[in-house]
Amino acid sequence: MTSVRVAVAEDARQIAKIWNCMITDTLVTFTTDLKSEEAIIADITTRTPAYLVAEHSGVVVGFATYAQFRGGTGYAATVENTVMLTPLARGMGIGRILMTELQQIARDAGHHVMVAGISGANPAAIRFHAALGFVRVAHLPEVGRKWGRWLDLILMQKTL
Repeated sequence: MTSVRVAVAEDARQIAKIWNCMITDTLVTFTTDLKSEEAIIADITTRTPAYLVAEHSGVVVGFATYAQFRGGTGYAATVENTVMLTPLARGMGIGRILMTELQQIARDAGHHVMVAGISGANPAAIRFHAALGFVRVAHLPEVGRKWGRWLDLILMQKTL
């Protein structure tokens, strides 16, 4: 059975583990800077809600979060999502559950648009967001670089 809940500080280690595997092992994110448990705990204790986590059989198998898309008050109603799952949790509908709840929270908080910035090397995420009603609005060729490769950024958005 899968359940979704707001993350607590004790989830930081598993969130960091999931995120850091994506950083070190994939082109899903362009960053090479690892996430620390301390930084995630700080987010969890200062942002409401900072993260949602999905538990399957009592184990955290994924998370979703959002933050303001760009700085400045003019962008205050636009947020960018992050959703990540363990490899074993993919294809089970857990990402959809997380994102459905995350979008509702963003809507309830008065946000108007949710943006997804997706690596061109991650076509599964493009299909996933499209299935959730996100529309592709931009393709930025070779704006990211990781492991000696130039990477495209796909921007998708959904009006909440």
